Amino acid sequence: MTRINLFRSTPSTLNSVSWGKKNFDNTSTLTFAALLIVCSVAVGCSSDKPKPISSTNESPITQPTPPVTTSSTPTPEMPMQQAAAKPVRKRVVHKAPATLTYVDKTSGVSFQYPRKDALKTGDAATELVSSGPIPMDFVQPGGVALAAVAIPESTYPNSDLASAFFNVSVNKTLTADQCGEFSVPQPNPAAPADPTVQATAQLATSPISKLMIGDMELQSSETNLGGQTTTGPREQASKYYHVFQNGACYEFALKVATTGPDPTRTTESTTKNVDRDEVFHRLEKILATVKINLVTAPEVNAEVKMNAQPTPAETPAQ
Repeated sequence: MTRINLFRSTPSTLNSVSWGKKNFDNTSTLTFAALLIVCSVAVGCSSDKPKPISSTNESPITQPTPPVTTSSTPTPEMPMQQAAAKPVRKRVVHKAPATLTYVDKTSGVSFQYPRKDALKTGDAATELVSSGPIPMDFVQPGGVALAAVAIPESTYPNSDLASAFFNVSVNKTLTADQCGEFSVPQPNPAAPADPTVQATAQLATSPISKLMIGDMELQSSETNLGGQTTTGPREQASKYYHVFQNGACYEFALKVATTGPDPTRTTESTTKNVDRDEVFHRLEKILATVKINLVTAPEVNAEVKMNAQPTPAETPAQ
């Protein structure tokens, strides 16, 4: 009987398996090392690549901001506080008017005069008007001074101006024809309470002329009175204007008086002659503003009503 040896080739097979295993272990080690090298190279290469720019890291592009315009008028877009804010107002200084107005409701006379001038009424006006050599120029007595405006002496310093004023008088006893006339003025004997005024005065008058102020036609006359005083020469120039309204005669007078230097002074005088035309021009500005309003006498109207009788009705003819 023949025996078959099944393990005949076993040694060789085992040897081959052992060799394969040995070979496999070496190959695995080399393969793993190669993979590590490849991975290292791959990682190094990937780190050198530029990273993509993320949209979230981009810096915003600033746009130019338009200038902000402010408006004093609030708009719906403006905040409520800004709309409620008000601009700071500057303090306004109100200056006093250069002229004042005189009004006399009883006589209806009104005029304007410079604030720096002195207004006199009542007894003060009567005293000022009576101080001149010719107080009034009515043809009949009965005139009453209403008001006067005097120019201060400081207006013309170091001059020979003695006085300058504008005055209003009224005479209710004259008719319209008498109002258009002027008396031949005589020096006022009561005026020179000042004993320096001598009686040797020279008087000159001008013809009557007319002057229009608004819708009023005035009759005018001029007088010049000159004389010698103990303190030197003295001269007064006057311009009178008459108008008849409200049943009375109104007189407006412009007067400028000058006086000479004192002869008793030993030093040379520095007083200069005042320009009378300039002073009269200043007074004429006051005259140009004169107005006379219509005045009704209540006592006259009451008397008319009391005397009025009802008209009897006509009886029909028989």
